[in-house]
Amino acid sequence: MVTSAPPTIAFLFPGQASQRVGMAADLLETQPSARPIFQQAGEVLGLDLAQVCTSGSDALLTRTDIAQPALLTTCVAWLAAVRDRGIAPRMLAGHSLGEFAAWVAAEALDFDSALRLVRRRGELMAEAAQRSPGGMLAIIGLSDDKVIELCQAAQNAGTLVAANFNSPGQVVVSGAPGALEEAARLADASRGRSIRLRVSGAFHSPLMDDAARVFADLVADAPIKSPAVPVVANATAEPVTEEGAAREAMIRQMTNPVLWSASVRRMMSAGIDLFVEVGPGRVLTNLTPRISADARALPVGAPSQLDKLAEEVNA
Repeated sequence: MVTSAPPTIAFLFPGQASQRVGMAADLLETQPSARPIFQQAGEVLGLDLAQVCTSGSDALLTRTDIAQPALLTTCVAWLAAVRDRGIAPRMLAGHSLGEFAAWVAAEALDFDSALRLVRRRGELMAEAAQRSPGGMLAIIGLSDDKVIELCQAAQNAGTLVAANFNSPGQVVVSGAPGALEEAARLADASRGRSIRLRVSGAFHSPLMDDAARVFADLVADAPIKSPAVPVVANATAEPVTEEGAAREAMIRQMTNPVLWSASVRRMMSAGIDLFVEVGPGRVLTNLTPRISADARALPVGAPSQLDKLAEEVNA
């Protein structure tokens, strides 16, 4: 009997804006390994994250300081469920906040340390957003170069940069309110369209500089190890395997753009043929085939999706 070789897998972890009301309800009900992870998170943070992630309000989950640890915990709990099925990745990556789940999966950060870093990261970013209000805008249908040109043209209205290169034809810009309005107008004039994201600040932009300086000191003191599995870093789209490079990547990530398209292509060049999005939603699953028609992706944010992945990998 001829059998096909198992796929070479990368785990992908979604970022902020993938959180949703009730995102861990099925997870906690059906996956026994998820429950101690939420209990651990609650003890570390002094916050009932299980309640937040099963019946918390949309307003609560939109708060940066709550959304970040809530999403990290949900992703790490799904990671445990995937590992329970004996499925292991060759590479790891996470989009923005999701990169911290990747560091946990790679054993570069223990979960307790990741929770503390992410909680403080969220607080610092929320404080920066209060001092320098802003937001993020997805621009659809224009090339990367055109969006960069548009950002330069809109800067007369305030700070604006290309923040997330998500896929060909989808770039997220980040900056001050007036500049975002001008960017939306310019995108429309260029026959693109724009969608305002549900985030509370201008992330991955110079408006986060103050937060990044404080966060750098926290990362410098954190117990970080060399990743056991390569993590493709947002800031460089290159695999990280050494402790020093991991620290640098965590620090750079807050203000540098997320090079997501390049990261997916880099993983494909290393032999990845199945991308598994571990966490709520399917944002990264939907982006992957837009980056390359040859890329396959599956989401794991529901019990039925976990079963489907296990069937495919263990066939």
